[in-house]
Amino acid sequence: MNGPVQLAPSILAADFSALGEQIAAVERGGADLIHVDVMDGHFVPNITIGPPVVRAIRRVASRPLDVHLMIEEPDRYIEAFVDAGADMISVHVEAVPHLHRTICLIKKLGARAGAVLNPSTPAITLQDIAGELDYVLVMSVNPGFSGQGFIPHTVEKLRRVRTTLTEAGSSVPIEVDGGIDEETAPRVVAAGANILVAGQAIFGTADPERATRMLRAAITGTPTTHPA
Repeated sequence: MNGPVQLAPSILAADFSALGEQIAAVERGGADLIHVDVMDGHFVPNITIGPPVVRAIRRVASRPLDVHLMIEEPDRYIEAFVDAGADMISVHVEAVPHLHRTICLIKKLGARAGAVLNPSTPAITLQDIAGELDYVLVMSVNPGFSGQGFIPHTVEKLRRVRTTLTEAGSSVPIEVDGGIDEETAPRVVAAGANILVAGQAIFGTADPERATRMLRAAITGTPTTHPA
């Protein structure tokens, strides 16, 4: 494992009528990043948010914004998301015909650049781009909707991704997104994940602050004394 594990609560599962309060709660609970899923209804079968909402989140969030673009033609929108306050932007290798160019554009605009792999996309896809990446995002569900079940073979895939990166001379963090909870979190960390995205396990509870602390405790193996 590469350094401390970071938690990135996904606002896809949050209550948007109280988004500022929900973000503040997970930040009190120890969130390291705020994960923002952007969907266009084309690359994935759902539509979520755009740069104006990211700009609004930036005004209330004290943690870096981890923006995951599940969209076609992301190059057209990257600058707008950086201008809105994205600190990290990841794009799907399946959606980008010229991945090297896209990754370089993200970095040129001042954000950290990540490549995303869908569940059926092999780790070897990263071999020739590994040296340009700031992180990799491995999907542990098929992208599009919050609350899906964790795909078991992701654990072994994380190991293959780490091996592929290492062989390419890269030690960048591996992020994992989908079905992350107190049961799956320790397994993906053991397999090499450094950044854990969790939506329903945090925002699907009555107390997102406590849920964030509990997820951290599950990763570290230390009991939490935060009151129920």
